[in-house]
Amino acid sequence: MQTAQTVMMVRPAAFKANPETLESNAFQKPLSAVEDVAEKALTAFDGYVAALRNAGVEVRIIDDSAERETPDSLFPNNWIAMLEDGTIYTFPMEAHNRRRERRMDIIADLTRDYRVMRRIDLSDFESRNIYLEGTGSLILDHVSRIAYACRSSRSSEKAGREFEHHSGYTIQWFEARDRHQQLIYHTNVMMSVGERFAIVCMESIASESERLRLMKLLEITGKTLINVSFQQMEAFACNVLELRNLQGRPVYAMSTRAWSSFTLEQQKLIEDYASLALAPIDIIEDLGGGGARCMLAEIFLEKKRVFS
Repeated sequence: MQTAQTVMMVRPAAFKANPETLESNAFQKPLSAVEDVAEKALTAFDGYVAALRNAGVEVRIIDDSAERETPDSLFPNNWIAMLEDGTIYTFPMEAHNRRRERRMDIIADLTRDYRVMRRIDLSDFESRNIYLEGTGSLILDHVSRIAYACRSSRSSEKAGREFEHHSGYTIQWFEARDRHQQLIYHTNVMMSVGERFAIVCMESIASESERLRLMKLLEITGKTLINVSFQQMEAFACNVLELRNLQGRPVYAMSTRAWSSFTLEQQKLIEDYASLALAPIDIIEDLGGGGARCMLAEIFLEKKRVFS
């Protein structure tokens, strides 16, 4: 199944621009003049949760605590992935303060409520300075068992081979750079794959052979390409996620900034296919360098019981 109807989100306790991620994340803007950052981030978070629930998506919220000193805790998809075969993966993270986001209490709660068949922990790669940051690094086509990944300091082919071994997915690697020729830190800011559409900033892939190979693979797997520009990518147009509501209908989750960046033709394509869960999360996008997709960890696991 390509899309989930339940997502896990972490409500931040002390959100701010993370100084440990600035070097590799060109999407991050440390705006020093912004006041009440944590409060504004909470307001944006709660508004996004409301938009998702109004669209019929089930949201499981975990509270962070300020004592953990984890400014990026609201981006849980980088440390955990929960797949339909009952596997929970935990991933190696580049920033030291982000490693504290991995929480055994969260995994215990998930194991209580869902059927978890195995745990694969890849975090040992951190001791060798090798990283693979979850579904930030990996764009998963669950139906075709393909993962797409752009190489960066946060996305290592060595860790990728271990994920391939355990998951049975094949990773399609390529190099993607922004308009300033800096490596794009996470694949999910330049690419999204859903049931019908692949939203990709193709101009970020400089190699013609890699670009053509990616386009061919998307065509073979039945995806309609929505090709976006650097400017749209910078507005987080690719950092979106297709979900399902409780009636099984498609929902696209994204920020209002991302939605506004699409052309009218692109908006019509998406709107004719799916309903939308939109929220203004500019403060999170600007200071965190991640967007609407980064805030969602899909839960593909089977429920053991009904819970509220």
